[in-house]
Amino acid sequence: MTENLPGKNERIDDLQNGYFVIQDPERFCFGVDAVLLSHFAGVKTGERVLDLGTGTGIIPILLAANTSGNDFTGLEIQEDCAEMASRSVRLNHLEDRVRIECGDLKEAAEIFGAASFHVVTCNPPYMIGQHGLKNPSLPKAVARHEILCTFDDVARETAKLLKDRGRFYLVHRPFRLAELFETLKKYRLEPKRMRLVHPFADREPNMVLIEARKNGNSRLSVEKPLFIYEKPGVYTEEIYRIYHNDPAP
Repeated sequence: MTENLPGKNERIDDLQNGYFVIQDPERFCFGVDAVLLSHFAGVKTGERVLDLGTGTGIIPILLAANTSGNDFTGLEIQEDCAEMASRSVRLNHLEDRVRIECGDLKEAAEIFGAASFHVVTCNPPYMIGQHGLKNPSLPKAVARHEILCTFDDVARETAKLLKDRGRFYLVHRPFRLAELFETLKKYRLEPKRMRLVHPFADREPNMVLIEARKNGNSRLSVEKPLFIYEKPGVYTEEIYRIYHNDPAP
């Protein structure tokens, strides 16, 4: 269910789990990748979590709704996006568990301090540089392209922010997988778990979910593939369960 806010381009989207998120279609609305990442990430009781480049704040809100963690922070460089995400936090009465900070993720360790978090999550820009962009200042361009940060920036700051053996969860594109692994290992973020996501069973994957561990041992578990659609316009049963946070049968 979606409710448009009077006098604004914003709308309130029902997450179908008792929570809501405010979005502006002229900026950047969250997609299935954010939902899959929040489901893939594991957060334990008492752990502190930071979401880098939080955008609408969807990942901290979903993690607060679906895990036993008690301290979630979203960092967003675009001031108006951070303000909108903060309003979503208040709308859901999550102020005691979730906060949104406006700042540059390239300075995240300086903002929050080294070894401050048990878990870091990130749904980073997928595309390299500004190739094909007509207006690189647009919020959608910032969200999709490495204009304000690179994956190297994300991995470097994550390594500083995590406690020893802390966990980093990210979603990205498979075509950059070799580069992602090389960069993670450069900062002693050892890939431990990976799952490829396919739009259909007969299509190649278009997303990859990765868990890396700070100073972890070298051993990677590859999980079974995840399929989004059973047929055009119809989600698979597993995607329905993920959206509703239902346990596997």
